[in-house]
Amino acid sequence: MSGAGDDAARIATGLSALTEWSAALRWTDIPEAIRRRAAVVLADDLAAIVAARDEPELIALHDGMARSSGRPEATVFNARGQRLDRYSAATANGSAADWCELDEGYRRVICHAGLYCVPALLAEAEATGATGEDLLRALAIGYETAARVARAFTWQTLPLHPQGSRAAVGAAATVAALRRLPAATAAAAIGSAASLVVPGPFNHTVQGALVRNVLTGVGAWAGMRAVDWAEIGIAGRPESLHDVYAAAFAGDCHPQELTDELGGAWALADGYHKLHACCQYAHSAVEAMLGALDRLPGAAAGIRRIHIDTHWRGRKLDNARPATTLASKFSMQHILASTAAHGHAGAEAFHASTLADPAVSALREKVSIGVFEPEPAWPNDRPARVTVEAADGTRVTEECLSARGGPDRPFAPEEIRAKIAGIVEKPYPRMAPVLLRLLDLDPELLATPWDRTVAETTR
Repeated sequence: MSGAGDDAARIATGLSALTEWSAALRWTDIPEAIRRRAAVVLADDLAAIVAARDEPELIALHDGMARSSGRPEATVFNARGQRLDRYSAATANGSAADWCELDEGYRRVICHAGLYCVPALLAEAEATGATGEDLLRALAIGYETAARVARAFTWQTLPLHPQGSRAAVGAAATVAALRRLPAATAAAAIGSAASLVVPGPFNHTVQGALVRNVLTGVGAWAGMRAVDWAEIGIAGRPESLHDVYAAAFAGDCHPQELTDELGGAWALADGYHKLHACCQYAHSAVEAMLGALDRLPGAAAGIRRIHIDTHWRGRKLDNARPATTLASKFSMQHILASTAAHGHAGAEAFHASTLADPAVSALREKVSIGVFEPEPAWPNDRPARVTVEAADGTRVTEECLSARGGPDRPFAPEEIRAKIAGIVEKPYPRMAPVLLRLLDLDPELLATPWDRTVAETTR
């Protein structure tokens, strides 16, 4: 068994190899399927940013940042015409990106790799006039780096929320790739970014602490600055990833994950997308609940009891009286109750008005949570079994081993396209057609500077 010193050295060596590969990677080296996945991630996460535009706390955050912003360089995608300096724009968009829980994620470990890359990428690309092709190349590299670092350090429980502990690393890797920095500088920036992460507790989500929603924005800022500082010689150590995630945060270390099958097995291929506006740990519960409702038509008003057996991560979502919209998205009781009341788990089911809705509140109190045993292996490691008992005593049980949206049960391309278009077409009527061209890897769009594309889609 290797010791901590050996692991630290292997992490440093692995990061060096990863950045050497990244720095040499050309657009033509990326398989077409992965290019298309990068485009979907970019469009999906941009739509998730737009979706949060009317949240009152977010509006206040954006206005506060506008008062202290430097020279306008990049767009805040809130349909209010705001442009800020690139660091402020990345922070503003990053804070919006997971507000509605509609961003994509990485399925193999607890990680939203695209979320950690896109806010910084959008701001840096607009500020520098990078092309669409530059954008997608940098996203593929940043996503690969963020996912591999996430796989290299894991925890048996959920002490930290990944947005706080991982976002800066993804942002740094992406911006370094967009600037086409030498491998050594990129590695220094990524190591520095690890030292700038935020140890946000996972329970902030369940308890509804809205500071959790800004962790990605803070990470975008920190990652961008880590790149700036690495370019002038301000950096951490080659072993910084190990210093932070293994030594300080007590994670289990897997150095081989930084380089195994590099260039052969792409992390983008293992991403998932969301149509339900809540924590992905509960998506199997939503699908099982919807299946049960289909067998009990009209029963929502007369439900006597709801019981769910679910995986260990899902059982962490235990809060029968959520106080904020964030808490509602991480409350198994609210997720099941509001799904029953609304017939879906879209954004409306987690609107602020649902927190005090008498029907939803009453249903939350009828939800009990148990253990799904035995827990199946990946990709069925997030299962749910829901039993609904109607007022007349009728009971139905539905089971979902793996929610739709991941690589094992992907959404059809038209479903994701419809989601993206449905979010952006009202606030930005010109945006949906452009994003659909991006999904098709339109050569003209890929050759166009991103600032021109943003101007076209937001005017």
